[in-house]
Amino acid sequence: MDKIKILLADDHDMVRMGLKTYLMLEPGFDVIGEASNGLEVIERLRAISAEGGEMPDLILMDMMMPEMNGTEATRVVVSEFPAVRVVMLTSFLEDKLVMEAIEAGAVSYVLKTVTAEELIYALKGAFRGMPVMTGDVSQALTRGIRQRTVEADSSPLTEREKEVLLLIAEGMGNKEIGEELHISIKTVKTHVSNLLMKCELEDRTQLAIYAHRQGMIRS
Repeated sequence: MDKIKILLADDHDMVRMGLKTYLMLEPGFDVIGEASNGLEVIERLRAISAEGGEMPDLILMDMMMPEMNGTEATRVVVSEFPAVRVVMLTSFLEDKLVMEAIEAGAVSYVLKTVTAEELIYALKGAFRGMPVMTGDVSQALTRGIRQRTVEADSSPLTEREKEVLLLIAEGMGNKEIGEELHISIKTVKTHVSNLLMKCELEDRTQLAIYAHRQGMIRS
């Protein structure tokens, strides 16, 4: 069986050396190249492609690197070299970073704290196209998806709602707002209810304070 060809990308020489030493001793793996940043990764892949050389099967990609970080490089790899799979190897577990890496096209997201056996399992899984993530990474991804959903569901204020909010901040009651905007009191009440819900506030006073803080008050 052919060995899984790996390109290592990390801006720390000692990290690359350690990974290379371990992987070269592991049956079934062959480290065919190294890069110290995302830009080098792209340049190496383009050079190999132009020369008709042997492309890596996997890139073990650090996230935080100079010139071009791992997430940015992953986007380019996925776009230009879709047959090459990326495993993100990083020390960072922030929900946003996990989401960005997976959205960029990384097959797996692995922390540098994993055991050698877990890393090998992740690499072999990625080679087969199977995402592999530890429990803490999966939880971070779930939180990121949930937050993205909440943000997508939070509707911005409509122009009419902004007008009503401005008039509330100026001290007008529902009747006065209706007369100012030529709408019924019932419609005004509907807009006020929507404002309270969207701004997550409890009363008109809080709405007025919110408008002031947002700089919406007319001079």
